[in-house]
Amino acid sequence: MIATPDRTPLPREFFDRPVLEVAPDLLGRILVRTTSDGPIHLRLTEVEAYDGQNDPGSHAYRGRTARNGVMFGPPGHVYVYFTYGMWFCMNLVCGPEGESSAVLLRAGEIVEGTELARKRRLSARNDKELAKGPARLATALGVDRALDGTDACAAGDTPLRVLAGTPVTPDQVSNGPRTGVAGDGGVHPWRFWIANDPTVSPYRAHAPRRRRS
Repeated sequence: MIATPDRTPLPREFFDRPVLEVAPDLLGRILVRTTSDGPIHLRLTEVEAYDGQNDPGSHAYRGRTARNGVMFGPPGHVYVYFTYGMWFCMNLVCGPEGESSAVLLRAGEIVEGTELARKRRLSARNDKELAKGPARLATALGVDRALDGTDACAAGDTPLRVLAGTPVTPDQVSNGPRTGVAGDGGVHPWRFWIANDPTVSPYRAHAPRRRRS
């Protein structure tokens, strides 16, 4: 018998832990995006940990800026950034306030609100591709910079919340290098995913962008 996912919202204490504890523990949890068109529920299947100023791969490695300020806490808030001039990506801030660690939400399975997600992801060939990759995930959920700083642990109505869901067991979790991270940050095996899940995105090593001639 398949267990019914727990719909209890995760408390702030869940996120107020070291990022390498929080990241794998997010797998199997349910991210709820509430919109004017209705809710979308996504089961997290792939994430990456970023350890702030201890991590050369982190946006916060060189300190606080206007762009990354949300990463410095409090935990349980949403950090959204814009990348490559066209895509948004979403993170959940964790760890003690001031440490600037966060978990990038890389992929998931849409379990409710599939029709809404399909309207936003017209190029998806099937439902497994709706949120297969961090930019696709944000697009399917209608996430942009307007949601940067959202408190996912706030009481009452909030546009983003994380439910307890059905966490996976340690033997179901795989880990390896983070996708597209260059330099010293590229060696950390801080990408975590549910083994053999079809919604997990493929690994790609960092490839320098070619300058136009």
